[in-house]
Amino acid sequence: MTSVKPPVILVDASSYLFRAYHAMPPLNNSKGMPTGAIYGVINMMKKLHDEYQPEYMAMIFDPKGKTFRNDMYSEYKANRPPMPDDLREQIAPLHELIKAMGMPLVVVPDVEADDVIGTYSRLASDEGFDVLISTGDKDMAQLVKPRVKLINTMNQTIMDEAGVMDKFQVRPDQIIDYLALMGDKVDNIPGVPKVGPKTAAKWLTSYETLENLAENADEIGGKVGESLREHLDQLPLSKQLTEIKCDVEAPDWHELKPSDPDPAELIPLLQELEFKTWLAEAQDGDDAPEPEAETEYVTITERSQLDDWLTKLKNADLMAFDTETTSLDYMQARLVGMSFAVQPHEAAYLPFAHDYPGAPDQLPEDEVLAAIKPILEDASIPKVGQNLKYDRSVLKNHGIDLNGIVFDSMLESYIYNSTASRHDMDSLALKYLGRKTISFSDIAGTGKKQLTFNQIALEEAGPYAAEDADITLQLHQRLWPEVQKEELLCQVFKHIEIPLVPVLSDIERTGVRLDPKSLNQQSAELAEEMDQLEHQAHSLAGENFNLGSPKQLQEILFEKLGLPVLKRTPKKQPSTAEDVLQQLAVDYELPAVILQYRSLSKLKSTYTDKLPDMINDQTGRIHTSYHQAVTATGRLSSTDPNLQNIPIRTAQGRRVRQAFIPDDGFKMVAIDYSQIELRIMAHLSGDSGLISAFEQGKDIHAATASEIFETVLEDVTSDQRRQAKAINFGLIYGMSVFGLARQLGIERGQAQDYMNAYFDRYPGVQAYMDNTRALAKEQGFVETLYGRRLYLPEINSRNGMRRQHAERTAINAPMQGTAADIIKLAMIDVWQWLQDQSSDIRMIMQVHDELVFEVPESNLDNDCEKLKQIMQDAAELDVPLIADIGIGANWDEAH
Repeated sequence: MTSVKPPVILVDASSYLFRAYHAMPPLNNSKGMPTGAIYGVINMMKKLHDEYQPEYMAMIFDPKGKTFRNDMYSEYKANRPPMPDDLREQIAPLHELIKAMGMPLVVVPDVEADDVIGTYSRLASDEGFDVLISTGDKDMAQLVKPRVKLINTMNQTIMDEAGVMDKFQVRPDQIIDYLALMGDKVDNIPGVPKVGPKTAAKWLTSYETLENLAENADEIGGKVGESLREHLDQLPLSKQLTEIKCDVEAPDWHELKPSDPDPAELIPLLQELEFKTWLAEAQDGDDAPEPEAETEYVTITERSQLDDWLTKLKNADLMAFDTETTSLDYMQARLVGMSFAVQPHEAAYLPFAHDYPGAPDQLPEDEVLAAIKPILEDASIPKVGQNLKYDRSVLKNHGIDLNGIVFDSMLESYIYNSTASRHDMDSLALKYLGRKTISFSDIAGTGKKQLTFNQIALEEAGPYAAEDADITLQLHQRLWPEVQKEELLCQVFKHIEIPLVPVLSDIERTGVRLDPKSLNQQSAELAEEMDQLEHQAHSLAGENFNLGSPKQLQEILFEKLGLPVLKRTPKKQPSTAEDVLQQLAVDYELPAVILQYRSLSKLKSTYTDKLPDMINDQTGRIHTSYHQAVTATGRLSSTDPNLQNIPIRTAQGRRVRQAFIPDDGFKMVAIDYSQIELRIMAHLSGDSGLISAFEQGKDIHAATASEIFETVLEDVTSDQRRQAKAINFGLIYGMSVFGLARQLGIERGQAQDYMNAYFDRYPGVQAYMDNTRALAKEQGFVETLYGRRLYLPEINSRNGMRRQHAERTAINAPMQGTAADIIKLAMIDVWQWLQDQSSDIRMIMQVHDELVFEVPESNLDNDCEKLKQIMQDAAELDVPLIADIGIGANWDEAH
């Protein structure tokens, strides 16, 4: 495959169901229930999943009854014999087993599995994913293209474009015509009598398409030519029936993510089917449920109950707690109740703001909060929660300062294995405790009718909330001993992740001030500029058309204007994708105008229109959410809005940043680390040349250019510096020689010479990279300078592309992860200094290697110098850690 990402795997499950039925010996459980087809399909599914470890995979089945092809042709598949009873009997349990194993299952009414697979294949490949279609159906060969291949798990063969040509003697784009000519007796597709594979391939080799063949049918001699001419009128229907549709309505393919098995559903099914090996795996594996202990959950409605629990909490070695609120928005959320646990399987829910018809009496909110506040604010009472940053922020809304944050089960899971896909409580409970928890949708419903927590009856709210506290405590008891086994991991948790929780909470709650008038003005100007671009595009096209319509754009660019077709869609239409337009824009004006229009449209919808609507009514500021447990390397991410992805390279993007302003009497200050990952490379590699360049304060890219091109530093040209910069950063991200050649626009041999020269001058870097790859292969993970781990499950993969991706990650992750650790340490140090000084300085954003502040003008120079110094002192490396400072009236000016 061509991508470094695991392929999207689409299984033609109906095809495999029949194949497994005929291939497997008759199998039955002790009750006489047939199980052979189930076993065959599941065995194939497990092998595929284990081999490729895909992020996206689905089992796709045909629906019951007729499909849209029957509307085209009532005799479609009329010749098929009825499904054997002992096969039909296996379908329902097979579906149940697939879902219990956590594998997405798709059945679309009135649409065959082929068409669903074709649609998903198109959508995924258009987004740059490789697609592997597991099938034995020759019809699927029409879907093969550079990013789409077929795999036949019965004989473990993979078919690409060359494989299609070799097997059928026609190209993938000719398969539909090939099949239409031959017809299909099983599916009752007419075709042309007397035409077999060799004749169909021979004709298409000569005439390319069915349409050309039909136009020249008189040239075909013999009886087969007569048969062709006699059946020309039915070929369009045959082609329609044969063509796999790639635009059917189906569930969003991004949702096709395998999840952890559901032991509560899986184990009984495996017991019933008597699949003993899989049952043993489920019972003995990490995901297997332990015998369920009796739980003792109470709902506190009497003051005496509350007093008893307050005593328990005060005397607890560790208290687990969780908040129940009215909203996921931490700035808007109000408390509805709290839950507590001090030992496993016992927990209490304390409600005080449930408000629904017939709601029972609850203890008064003021009384409850006054009673619990001293405990929550007491730093000597250690606490554990699941994502306590949220709870801390909500408690702030009620005037409570949460102290004593010692553990967080979400962060324990993240530190233990950051590459795990999920760290939410429900997923962790299933994975580590074998317990399926009550989900919020179970008690609140879904969609527009979903209840907020204050509307949920106490009979349902109590067990749900109490379980949250209980499971949080149990997860901590399961995970913390694992983290403690590695001293460095333990230190990352204690000295980086946990101390960062209040820091991020305060940054989020402080928020960032925006100038909505500026953004509204920019939106209006963007709309005007887009309107001008639209008129310009219409003028260049010679007619009006919808710039957002690919179909109309295809007609204008390729039919009317005759621009070269650089790429085609799966439906063989000329592509108007962005990369195609970028190539065309080099020589043609209209594609350049379209690209500019799209760019402005995205900027307008994502930022200038949206940001003003996100301003909080009470604070007048926007409040993002920073996520600690998302990226594998330890970097923070932000959402609602994503402040780390605001454009900086274009004038319009920088203008968005100009709308980020400080309060009156303050300046915006941005401080970012200079070339931090290159400095970390110098430290980790110990290369004397790199270390010397940084110690002497040289322009590192010019210094690298001087070494590679063997010229004195003063004579390095801007082009040489640009090339050296590409090498410096390319190596950090594991760029190949081919990638470097493409980026610099040079021959591959020249790029190889540059890399060789680089490693000759910086041999320590070469040694570090070789040693890191070797160590990663040996131990299965790499570490940051501080001991944060990134596991690399594909580092020894037999799949070359996946192994190479893991090797590149092994080189980059220690640097990117160390940079993330350093800026987190800097944030903690800055925050602590601000607390100690009772300073008016506000830390308001973290964006990659940059911290952004609002600093009072009254002591600007001294404060800025102190902030810069704290950041530079956050880590000790073998090279100077330099922070660059910018000051301005807005974020853009501060760069």
